Amino acid sequence: MKRRILVAYDGSDLSKEALQEAKMQAAGIPETEVYILSVVSQAGPNANSMMASRVEGELADLLRPDLQKIKEEFESEDIAIYPDIVIDRSQRNAGKQVCEYADENEMDLIIVGSRGLGEMKKLLLGSVSNQIVQNANCPILVIK
Repeated sequence: MKRRILVAYDGSDLSKEALQEAKMQAAGIPETEVYILSVVSQAGPNANSMMASRVEGELADLLRPDLQKIKEEFESEDIAIYPDIVIDRSQRNAGKQVCEYADENEMDLIIVGSRGLGEMKKLLLGSVSNQIVQNANCPILVIK
């Protein structure tokens, strides 16, 4: 039976730990597929959509080498992996995009760090991980 795991990745230490957890869960189980999703949200003021679009593209470009390295690492351990970057121009919380992606791709599990790169360290869960916990239609593993 095929198992699909989605890792929400933003380059933070906890998202890197989420990747390691996904690798451990997939190790030795040939029918496990790991999907890595990085969501780039609209950057900059709405008034200048061309500038915001350019910044989004640059942020996505910064993530691509990381995702390629992760892909090579997983493939070297014979783990099927599918990295993806989604640019979400709707200015909503990236967690909603992660949940939509999980639904559209019929994920069995989402693994996410409890906090990402955001500055709001006071909260128990970061805003993205909280959004995923509240809205996902599949099990979630939160890495702390």
